[in-house]
Amino acid sequence: MLCRVKPRVLVVDDEIGVRRALERGLSAEGMEVVTAADGPTALRVALTGAFDVVLLDIMLPGLSGYRVLERMRAEGVRTPVLMVSAKDGDFDQADGLDLGADGYLVKPFSFVVLVAQVRALLRRGGGERRRLTLGELVIDRALREVTWGGEALSLSPREYAVLDVLASRAGSVVTKDELLRTVWGDEQAATRNAVEVYVGYLRRKLDAMGAGEVVKTVRGHGYIASTPDLDSALSQSKQGRR
Repeated sequence: MLCRVKPRVLVVDDEIGVRRALERGLSAEGMEVVTAADGPTALRVALTGAFDVVLLDIMLPGLSGYRVLERMRAEGVRTPVLMVSAKDGDFDQADGLDLGADGYLVKPFSFVVLVAQVRALLRRGGGERRRLTLGELVIDRALREVTWGGEALSLSPREYAVLDVLASRAGSVVTKDELLRTVWGDEQAATRNAVEVYVGYLRRKLDAMGAGEVVKTVRGHGYIASTPDLDSALSQSKQGRR
């Protein structure tokens, strides 16, 4: 059985101070945080479906939060979205909710209230990530089916579990110990060598489908599931933290 992992939150705001403060605060609350500073980057990252909640500002460079949300919903990404904005008009809030937002918080806000709203979204079960997407790789978690370019990829239950964990943390490194805990459920039930073996099985099957670059080894750290487009978006996000 898979062990629970930290809730994963995407924070989207063009103000570096806000991003840093939310990243520190939410991390201290036991959440894994990824940040984005503009609309196009936020959209590319959010479309993976690899988040439990998205905190989304409205006034963003390149693409407004409204349009990011609209595109997410149009693409079938059901990740709960909490809009966080200085726009406090009734129509602003109504527009966000009509487009599919699950909540709306006006700046300046209480961090305690923000955390409470995030946890409420997590408790509702809306954060159940039913589909994960990495380029042409799609994981339908409800059906436990994996496709690449629309073609089915046959995986053993353990191979599927390894891919599921890596894709659910798309763009972030997952260590061998984390895979042991989440896939095997007990670090004593298997060894790091077992992780290497199953990642090897998985990569050979992905490679045979033309998806060999999706899962990469990060030497000395672990493994990462990503795509060139996602790598580019996350690289821009990291530069935006400086």
